[in-house]
Amino acid sequence: MVSGNQIRLNRILRKGRMLCIPMDHGISNGPIEGLEDPASTIYKCEGHGLTSVIINKGILKTLPKPTKVGVLVHFSSSTSLSLSPNRKMLTGTVKEAVAMGADGVSLHINIGGKEEPEMLEQLGMTADQCHKWGMPLLAMMYPRGENIKDPHDPEIVAHVARIGAECGADIVKTLYTGDIESFAKIVKSTPVPIVIAGGPKTKTDLDILQMTEDAMTAGAKGITYGRNIFAHKTPEKIVEALADIIFRKVTAKEAMKKIEQE
Repeated sequence: MVSGNQIRLNRILRKGRMLCIPMDHGISNGPIEGLEDPASTIYKCEGHGLTSVIINKGILKTLPKPTKVGVLVHFSSSTSLSLSPNRKMLTGTVKEAVAMGADGVSLHINIGGKEEPEMLEQLGMTADQCHKWGMPLLAMMYPRGENIKDPHDPEIVAHVARIGAECGADIVKTLYTGDIESFAKIVKSTPVPIVIAGGPKTKTDLDILQMTEDAMTAGAKGITYGRNIFAHKTPEKIVEALADIIFRKVTAKEAMKKIEQE
């Protein structure tokens, strides 16, 4: 018997893999480059291998038409203008996500700072509501705060990713540690699918494509890249290249040739 959670996961993943653009930056950073018109970017990329997007509820409500990809509504926010930019607060409920027609819920949790306890509480309570409503939960699990010396330390990333799974997330998004061997251990010790964050915009397309290939080789189930897609000069082309790596197991260098030829 198919559950509501499985039906919705099938909308945000393809063949169990994810190619997602997080576009929740408007609250934290404002209308940054590439996010002046989020709807335009979504429609531009939706036919090129994209499986889903992460957007805030206000953007979901103002989309001119339904998208052809899965939508996760993001319900935790803070701003760069705040005295506590790492303190993410809830901005919606799972019941609200259901009413809006979302396919999943996304939360951002920072581990390692003084704001950690309330964010863990938010994660646990939201996971409980997601399970009640059959709504997939993606937890963005970041090592970030006063206690974190190196956010890419494999032991720290493994702990942070495991927290997301232990608290009930269906998918954990976290930082790539920089090498296949260490990240493969993290994937193995996390009992739910892991997808990686893109981080700051990379210097070259090959850099982001190679990171994707390496993460997939290590066992990741996909990627969630923001600036490296929506701030790209041709977002649809980088999405196509990423899709080749994620779904067709093309190498980064082969995918790069396709971009250069076009």
